[in-house]
Amino acid sequence: MSKIFLIPGLGADTRIYNNLDFYDHDVTCVDWILPHQTDTLTTYAQKLVYQYNITPKSIVVGNSLGGMLAVEIAKILTLQKVILISSIKTINEAPGYFSLFKNLPVYKLISPKLFSSMEFLIRFAFGKMNDADSWLFNDMLKNSSPVFMKWAMGAILHWDNQIVPPNLVHITGDHDHVFNYRKIKDAIIVKGGTHIMIFDKAKEINKLLKKILKK
Repeated sequence: MSKIFLIPGLGADTRIYNNLDFYDHDVTCVDWILPHQTDTLTTYAQKLVYQYNITPKSIVVGNSLGGMLAVEIAKILTLQKVILISSIKTINEAPGYFSLFKNLPVYKLISPKLFSSMEFLIRFAFGKMNDADSWLFNDMLKNSSPVFMKWAMGAILHWDNQIVPPNLVHITGDHDHVFNYRKIKDAIIVKGGTHIMIFDKAKEINKLLKKILKK
Protein backbone atom coordinates (compact mmCIF):
# COMPACT_ATOMS: atom_id res chain seq x y z
CA MET A 1 0.00 0.00 0.00
CA SER A 2 1.16 3.50 -0.78
CA LYS A 3 1.78 6.04 1.94
CA ILE A 4 -0.91 8.73 2.19
CA PHE A 5 -0.33 12.19 3.66
CA LEU A 6 -3.38 14.19 4.79
CA ILE A 7 -3.18 18.00 4.83
CA PRO A 8 -6.07 19.93 6.45
CA GLY A 9 -7.53 23.30 5.53
CA LEU A 10 -7.20 26.75 7.08
CA GLY A 11 -8.49 26.86 10.63
CA ALA A 12 -8.61 23.06 10.82
CA ASP A 13 -6.47 20.10 11.76
CA THR A 14 -6.46 16.53 10.50
CA ARG A 15 -9.58 15.69 12.51
CA ILE A 16 -11.27 17.12 9.42
CA TYR A 17 -10.59 13.68 7.88
CA ASN A 18 -12.25 11.70 10.70
CA ASN A 19 -15.12 10.49 8.52
CA LEU A 20 -13.01 9.41 5.54
CA ASP A 21 -11.77 5.88 4.89
CA PHE A 22 -8.37 5.31 3.29
CA TYR A 23 -8.73 1.54 3.09
CA ASP A 24 -5.74 0.17 5.04
CA HIS A 25 -3.20 2.54 3.49
CA ASP A 26 -0.35 3.82 5.63
CA VAL A 27 -1.70 7.25 6.61
CA THR A 28 0.32 10.17 8.01
CA CYS A 29 -1.53 13.21 9.35
CA VAL A 30 0.25 16.48 8.59
CA ASP A 31 0.13 19.02 11.41
CA TRP A 32 0.89 22.67 10.74
CA ILE A 33 4.43 23.82 11.40
CA LEU A 34 5.28 27.41 12.25
CA PRO A 35 5.90 29.40 9.04
CA HIS A 36 8.44 32.14 8.59
CA GLN A 37 6.77 35.44 7.76
CA THR A 38 8.45 35.42 4.34
CA ASP A 39 7.21 31.93 3.43
CA THR A 40 4.99 31.45 0.41
CA LEU A 41 2.82 28.38 -0.16
CA THR A 42 5.68 27.09 -2.34
CA THR A 43 8.37 27.42 0.33
CA TYR A 44 6.03 26.17 3.05
CA ALA A 45 5.23 23.07 0.94
CA GLN A 46 8.96 22.39 0.71
CA LYS A 47 9.17 22.53 4.51
CA LEU A 48 6.36 19.98 4.80
CA VAL A 49 8.20 17.66 2.39
CA TYR A 50 11.28 17.76 4.62
CA GLN A 51 9.42 17.67 7.94
CA TYR A 52 7.28 14.66 7.02
CA ASN A 53 9.67 12.94 4.64
CA ILE A 54 7.18 12.97 1.79
CA THR A 55 8.73 10.93 -1.01
CA PRO A 56 8.02 10.40 -4.71
CA LYS A 57 5.16 7.98 -5.42
CA SER A 58 3.36 8.99 -2.22
CA ILE A 59 -0.30 10.03 -2.26
CA VAL A 60 -1.08 13.50 -0.91
CA VAL A 61 -4.65 14.48 0.00
CA GLY A 62 -5.44 18.12 0.65
CA ASN A 63 -8.61 19.84 1.82
CA SER A 64 -9.08 23.54 0.95
CA LEU A 65 -5.73 25.24 1.80
CA GLY A 66 -4.29 21.72 2.10
CA GLY A 67 -5.18 21.11 -1.53
CA MET A 68 -3.23 24.15 -2.65
CA LEU A 69 -0.24 22.90 -0.66
CA ALA A 70 -0.69 19.43 -2.16
CA VAL A 71 -0.38 20.99 -5.61
CA GLU A 72 2.83 22.73 -4.57
CA ILE A 73 4.23 19.45 -3.21
CA ALA A 74 3.35 17.74 -6.50
CA LYS A 75 5.43 20.38 -8.30
CA ILE A 76 8.43 19.36 -6.17
CA LEU A 77 7.95 15.57 -6.29
CA THR A 78 6.36 13.15 -8.74
CA LEU A 79 3.49 11.80 -6.66
CA GLN A 80 1.44 8.71 -7.32
CA LYS A 81 -1.73 10.74 -6.77
CA VAL A 82 -2.73 14.20 -5.67
CA ILE A 83 -6.30 14.34 -4.36
CA LEU A 84 -7.93 17.73 -3.79
CA ILE A 85 -11.16 18.07 -1.81
CA SER A 86 -13.00 21.42 -1.74
CA SER A 87 -9.96 23.28 -3.04
CA ILE A 88 -8.47 24.84 -6.17
CA LYS A 89 -5.51 23.74 -8.27
CA THR A 90 -4.61 26.98 -10.09
CA ILE A 91 -5.11 30.69 -9.55
CA ASN A 92 -7.49 30.64 -12.54
CA GLU A 93 -9.98 28.74 -10.37
CA ALA A 94 -9.77 31.24 -7.52
CA PRO A 95 -12.80 33.41 -6.72
CA GLY A 96 -12.84 37.10 -7.58
CA TYR A 97 -12.49 38.13 -3.95
CA PHE A 98 -8.90 36.85 -3.99
CA SER A 99 -7.89 39.82 -6.13
CA LEU A 100 -10.01 42.19 -4.06
CA PHE A 101 -8.43 41.23 -0.73
CA LYS A 102 -4.96 40.94 -2.24
CA ASN A 103 -5.17 44.60 -3.28
CA LEU A 104 -7.10 45.59 -0.16
CA PRO A 105 -5.43 43.46 2.55
CA VAL A 106 -7.89 44.07 5.38
CA TYR A 107 -6.83 40.75 6.95
CA LYS A 108 -3.64 42.53 8.09
CA LEU A 109 -5.76 44.75 10.34
CA ILE A 110 -7.43 41.84 12.13
CA SER A 111 -6.02 41.13 15.57
CA PRO A 112 -4.46 37.67 15.97
CA LYS A 113 -6.97 36.70 18.68
CA LEU A 114 -9.89 37.35 16.35
CA PHE A 115 -8.56 34.80 13.85
CA SER A 116 -9.25 32.05 16.40
CA SER A 117 -12.78 33.22 17.23
CA MET A 118 -14.42 33.64 13.84
CA GLU A 119 -17.25 31.14 14.33
CA PHE A 120 -19.69 33.75 13.06
CA LEU A 121 -18.31 33.23 9.53
CA ILE A 122 -18.66 29.46 9.52
CA ARG A 123 -22.34 29.07 8.69
CA PHE A 124 -22.15 31.71 5.95
CA ALA A 125 -19.00 30.46 4.23
CA PHE A 126 -19.06 26.73 4.92
CA GLY A 127 -22.75 25.85 5.01
CA LYS A 128 -25.00 24.28 7.61
CA MET A 129 -23.48 21.74 10.01
CA ASN A 130 -25.01 19.41 12.55
CA ASP A 131 -24.20 20.07 16.21
CA ALA A 132 -21.36 17.54 16.44
CA ASP A 133 -19.60 18.80 13.27
CA SER A 134 -20.11 22.41 14.32
CA TRP A 135 -18.53 21.70 17.73
CA LEU A 136 -15.56 19.94 16.12
CA PHE A 137 -14.94 22.72 13.62
CA ASN A 138 -15.18 25.40 16.29
CA ASP A 139 -12.78 23.43 18.49
CA MET A 140 -10.27 23.14 15.63
CA LEU A 141 -10.57 26.85 14.94
CA LYS A 142 -10.08 27.78 18.61
CA ASN A 143 -6.96 25.61 18.77
CA SER A 144 -5.45 27.04 15.59
CA SER A 145 -2.38 29.25 15.85
CA PRO A 146 -3.36 32.90 15.25
CA VAL A 147 0.13 33.49 13.81
CA PHE A 148 -0.33 30.65 11.32
CA MET A 149 -3.85 31.79 10.43
CA LYS A 150 -2.73 35.34 9.62
CA TRP A 151 0.27 34.15 7.60
CA ALA A 152 -1.81 31.59 5.69
CA MET A 153 -4.45 34.11 4.70
CA GLY A 154 -1.80 36.31 3.08
CA ALA A 155 -0.03 33.35 1.46
CA ILE A 156 -3.30 32.10 -0.04
CA LEU A 157 -4.17 35.49 -1.50
CA HIS A 158 -0.70 35.79 -3.09
CA TRP A 159 -0.67 32.27 -4.55
CA ASP A 160 -0.23 32.47 -8.33
CA ASN A 161 0.12 28.86 -9.47
CA GLN A 162 -0.91 28.08 -13.05
CA ILE A 163 0.54 24.55 -13.29
CA VAL A 164 -1.67 21.46 -12.96
CA PRO A 165 0.61 18.62 -11.83
CA PRO A 166 0.13 15.09 -13.19
CA ASN A 167 -1.93 12.41 -11.44
CA LEU A 168 -4.28 14.96 -9.90
CA VAL A 169 -7.89 14.18 -8.95
CA HIS A 170 -10.14 17.05 -7.93
CA ILE A 171 -13.36 16.64 -5.92
CA THR A 172 -15.60 19.64 -5.26
CA GLY A 173 -19.19 20.40 -4.33
CA ASP A 174 -21.80 22.34 -6.26
CA HIS A 175 -22.84 24.27 -3.13
CA ASP A 176 -19.34 25.40 -2.12
CA HIS A 177 -19.55 29.10 -1.19
CA VAL A 178 -15.77 29.46 -0.90
CA PHE A 179 -14.69 28.00 -4.26
CA ASN A 180 -17.34 28.12 -6.98
CA TYR A 181 -17.43 24.80 -8.85
CA ARG A 182 -18.28 26.62 -12.11
CA LYS A 183 -14.74 28.04 -12.17
CA ILE A 184 -13.11 24.66 -11.52
CA LYS A 185 -12.00 22.54 -14.47
CA ASP A 186 -11.96 18.74 -14.72
CA ALA A 187 -13.39 18.06 -11.27
CA ILE A 188 -15.68 15.39 -9.87
CA ILE A 189 -18.77 17.26 -8.68
CA VAL A 190 -20.57 16.15 -5.52
CA LYS A 191 -24.23 17.19 -5.60
CA GLY A 192 -25.18 19.27 -2.60
CA GLY A 193 -21.56 19.40 -1.44
CA THR A 194 -20.56 22.50 0.52
CA HIS A 195 -17.07 23.61 1.49
CA ILE A 196 -17.21 21.23 4.45
CA MET A 197 -18.72 18.28 2.55
CA ILE A 198 -15.81 16.27 3.96
CA PHE A 199 -18.10 16.04 7.02
CA ASP A 200 -21.65 15.58 5.76
CA LYS A 201 -20.94 13.99 2.35
CA ALA A 202 -18.34 11.55 3.66
CA LYS A 203 -20.21 8.50 2.30
CA GLU A 204 -20.13 9.90 -1.24
CA ILE A 205 -16.50 10.95 -0.92
CA ASN A 206 -15.51 7.54 0.48
CA LYS A 207 -17.04 5.85 -2.56
CA LEU A 208 -15.00 8.12 -4.80
CA LEU A 209 -11.83 7.54 -2.79
CA LYS A 210 -12.25 3.77 -3.03
CA LYS A 211 -12.28 3.98 -6.83
CA ILE A 212 -9.47 6.56 -6.98
CA LEU A 213 -7.15 4.61 -4.69
CA LYS A 214 -7.71 1.36 -6.60
CA LYS A 215 -6.55 2.86 -9.90
